[in-house]
Amino acid sequence: MTGEEPNVRIGDVSGSTFAIGSHAHAESHHHGTGAPADRELLQAVKELRADLERVRSTEQTAALDEALAETEAEIARTGQAGPTRRERLRQLLDDSQALLGVLASAGAVAGLLGM
Repeated sequence: MTGEEPNVRIGDVSGSTFAIGSHAHAESHHHGTGAPADRELLQAVKELRADLERVRSTEQTAALDEALAETEAEIARTGQAGPTRRERLRQLLDDSQALLGVLASAGAVAGLLGM
C-alpha cells in the first residue's frame, strides 16, 4: 500500500439511495409522486386527455394534447410539472377558451394552473 487514503467522490445525486461501508444499509421508500397539488394536476391532465379523445381534433386540440402528454410524462418522471410546462399549458388553455366551456376537465386543469 502506498499510504494514500481511499478516496470517494459523490457527484450530484437526487432520487437515489446508497450506502457506503462494510455494514452500511440503505433503504428507500417512495410514496406517490410529488406534492398533492402535482398529483391533483396529474389526475386532471389525464382526465382532460381522455376527454379530448371525444372531441373533433383541431390544431389547437392536438397542440393541447401534446402539451398534456408532456406534462403527464414530466410529473410521472419527476413528481412535478415545472413552471415552463405550466405556463405552456396556461397559454394553450387560454387559446382554447371555447373548449373550457365544453369540457369540465379543461376547467379543472385551468383552475389547478391558477387561471
